[in-house]
Amino acid sequence: MGKIIALANQKGGVGKTTSTINLAASLATLEKSVLVIDADPQANASSGLGVDIKEVDCSLYECIINHADIRDAIYTTDIDGLDIVPSHIDLVGAEIEMLQVKDRENVVTNLLAPIKNDYDYILIDCSPSLGLITVNALTAADSVIIPVQCEYFALEGISKLLNTIKIIKSKLNTKLEIEGFLLTMYDSRLRLARQIYDEVKRHFQELVFKTVIQRNVKLSESPSHGLPVILYDADSTGAKNHLSLAKEIIEKNKKG
Repeated sequence: MGKIIALANQKGGVGKTTSTINLAASLATLEKSVLVIDADPQANASSGLGVDIKEVDCSLYECIINHADIRDAIYTTDIDGLDIVPSHIDLVGAEIEMLQVKDRENVVTNLLAPIKNDYDYILIDCSPSLGLITVNALTAADSVIIPVQCEYFALEGISKLLNTIKIIKSKLNTKLEIEGFLLTMYDSRLRLARQIYDEVKRHFQELVFKTVIQRNVKLSESPSHGLPVILYDADSTGAKNHLSLAKEIIEKNKKG
């Protein structure tokens, strides 16, 4: 059985897409088969994995709105074992179009059902909102990774997100668990970063990943080349951090 993990946080700029791309690439490097679902209309995960959005005939939008077969929307990447269902700017309007749909919270669940067992991991990159597409992603997911930026306002939005997760768990998806809180953009030189880390650890204890994603130039540069950091510079801190995170997740799911 494949495991579906959503990466969600309604706060923008916390490193969701960067984490999705690089965790997926690291899992694939560790010989897991991985599918990324780009559920963000900005389509940054798609371009970050080398997909030319202008060349895409069938995206997540066509699957949700026109009932296209999800298999027609799967594109391969430069990494063996890593595929992606790209996004499209039209996804912005999909939430309004979906309002008429019966059982609208389960559209993505039904989409992924036929291919769930084709992959070890399916990672969903959510948009920075708690709209209907994100609700769909959380309803389809087995678990959620919450990236938290090591900055002062980082903890502000978490309670809202946790509340949404709680509602989805009680009404739509009883199996939804928190895979972990992932601290991103960590700079060990800053006292504030260490304080945020301690605060998150104090609140969520075992739910915080041991791996911390450090600020890293190569990590910021790699998407502009359409490459995950492990292909752009395998020796960089960013590549090592994400590989360590992938190992941690594989280990955790072995026990589970």
